[in-house]
Amino acid sequence: MRSSLRAVVAGLAALAVVTLAGCGDSSAGGSSGKLDVVTSFYPLEFIAKSVGGDAVNVTTLTAPGVEPHDLELTPKQVGEISDAKLVVFEKGLQPAVDEAVAQNAKEAGFDVAPAAKLEATGADFEEHEGEEHEGEEHEGEGSATPSGSVKPAAFTEGDLDPHFWLDPVRYAGVVQAVTDKLVAVDAANADGYKERAATLLGEVNKLDTEFKTGLADCELKTFVTSHEAFAYLAKRYGLTMVGIAGFTPDAEPTPARIKEVQDIVREQKVTTIFYEELVSPKVAESIARDVHVKTAVLSPIEGLSDANSQETYLSLMRENLQELRKANSCA
Repeated sequence: MRSSLRAVVAGLAALAVVTLAGCGDSSAGGSSGKLDVVTSFYPLEFIAKSVGGDAVNVTTLTAPGVEPHDLELTPKQVGEISDAKLVVFEKGLQPAVDEAVAQNAKEAGFDVAPAAKLEATGADFEEHEGEEHEGEEHEGEGSATPSGSVKPAAFTEGDLDPHFWLDPVRYAGVVQAVTDKLVAVDAANADGYKERAATLLGEVNKLDTEFKTGLADCELKTFVTSHEAFAYLAKRYGLTMVGIAGFTPDAEPTPARIKEVQDIVREQKVTTIFYEELVSPKVAESIARDVHVKTAVLSPIEGLSDANSQETYLSLMRENLQELRKANSCA
């Protein structure tokens, strides 16, 4: 049904583009003289605004409070994509955006997935830094690996994990790629882009150091989350993530999966079941009650909400670090 709805939206948008272009919409019209940039969701919006500064006019397609995985575009938003000089998105995360870019912004579209070096993180995390990840065999369903993730019941071998931004090192790679693209599209403002990128990269590298130090000596190495968003983070810093649901937060876990999670919590003495801001915490709360542990928020930073609208990627990541330290009794 969603595919057919997207087709209708795309068709309506094709009729609406001319009208939108003539309305003087500052979000995509270019009347300010700034470079019009459209980003698909918050982590990319943060990069575009931080690096672009006053040289760009940034519009994001995922409004605060909206779960990015569920995004459907309005005709107005498809028009913004059509008019933008640069559309920064992650192919595979939001099908509606992929479709709109393919149909309306082939030249302006910039997919950050190659720079993020996505992996099939739900499969296996026994490899070490720098090794190739292709063609490796994977263990049976539900098995835990020493550092990374426990394979979710809904995992399909070959699926790529889109949540690169929760690993500061991968995020830095995307910051650099977006900066290079801005310089290529708008060479007149190249110096400003490079200067602001250097500042942001310095902050992201500092964040990486804080995570390395903060998670280096923890009594517990396993943490449980409402969905499989934190595998890259777990791999980077020597932890093991257990996701209740799969890559999409609104996926319903099976009774068998819930029992697996409960068993892991008991066996490994996990103290906390983490949930997130934009999705109902009912499943996490139910599991926590059954196994007598507490709940807390661990933000996947996929979008802002009214409750954290004044936060940034950097501040939310630092809050995540503190929550992980508390839950895993880190020195």
